Amino acid sequence: NTMSIDINNYLSDNAKNMRRSAIRDLLSVANKPEIISFGGGFPNQDTFPVEDLKQIMNDLLTEEPHKVLQYGSTEGSVLLRQQLAKKYQADGLDVTEKNIVITTASQQAIDLVSRILINPGDTILCGLPSYLGALQAFYSYQANPVGIPKDEHAEVVVKTLCALGKKPKFIYAIPDYQNPTGVTMTMEQRQEIVEVAKKYDLIILEDSPYKEIRFDGESLPTIYSMCPERVILLGTLSKTFAPGLRLGWVLASEQVIEKIIVAKQSADLCTPILNQELAGRYIASGKFDENLKKTIALYRGKRDLMMECLEKYMPEGVTWTRPDGGLFMLVTLPEGLNSRDLFDLAIQENVAFIIGEVFFCDGGGQNTLRLNFSYVSDEKMVEGVKRLARATRKLMGLE
Repeated sequence: NTMSIDINNYLSDNAKNMRRSAIRDLLSVANKPEIISFGGGFPNQDTFPVEDLKQIMNDLLTEEPHKVLQYGSTEGSVLLRQQLAKKYQADGLDVTEKNIVITTASQQAIDLVSRILINPGDTILCGLPSYLGALQAFYSYQANPVGIPKDEHAEVVVKTLCALGKKPKFIYAIPDYQNPTGVTMTMEQRQEIVEVAKKYDLIILEDSPYKEIRFDGESLPTIYSMCPERVILLGTLSKTFAPGLRLGWVLASEQVIEKIIVAKQSADLCTPILNQELAGRYIASGKFDENLKKTIALYRGKRDLMMECLEKYMPEGVTWTRPDGGLFMLVTLPEGLNSRDLFDLAIQENVAFIIGEVFFCDGGGQNTLRLNFSYVSDEKMVEGVKRLARATRKLMGLE
């Protein structure tokens, strides 16, 4: 019987600061077949263009196997970067493929940006609530995320932090159909963040995974378009195309891109080239845009259905956000109730969600929960909301 060693004695400070994903942990409880899950941010499988991809995959392996099965450049496929640049150019941005590096989905992009910008102890400014995967990355590089309360102005928070000698390194924002609330920043809020960044000399990290999944309202300009020299924009094909391909990107000045490329070289050399060429051809064919229209229509219907069901079954005192796009909404329970307690009751009712507090870097949000509406079938959604409402009534002592 050999003595086992305790790995904790050998870990780096970074590793000690890493936090497990509460979402992955909660989902592992919720993976029994009888459970209806509003947990993960999963796209609906009906949106995957399987037949088209079979055809393109076949073409690629027939025409250029020597290229698509080989190592690629760290910055990524020229075809895919050009196609993405074209989309931004159509929105009036002055960018080329040189402003883009392809990453292994946008989670890697968050990690790489954190790696090149964060020193241990740095303050990062973010929303309350904010995307958990980004908070995880910031923690793992020993940063201290500070949240901007909903009704507070960014400038007030920045000024206070500067006075304390804790000037933020950057502002992290998800302006469009934010995860977890589904809420969108107004034009005024976007302008305000840009003003604050200029005044206090900050960088803005604009995380934009949902922008194209718009149901209602007008499409607002990216923060990047308002201040390209200060903004690093992150995009992904996970929500608009297929998360299994793990394709994302960073759009930034060439100076920033250069640093991201160097950081990426030590991480994984390059994002899988086969996936990039597949996506590049798919977008170039025009089918991406056609398919996206269908995806948006599907998700709009699902959002409407979920809101209808919440309206119909949830007890008085429970409120929720009304997203104009994206995949999520945030439900708020009456003050004093805890969504962890609700989670246990919900699992007994065979329905799952993500507790809201994991998205709040200040430890708040105990009475909130995130619901995903893109993944489950319509009939499961109706049944799932009924189950959730039943658990909520039990929590509130109504049955």
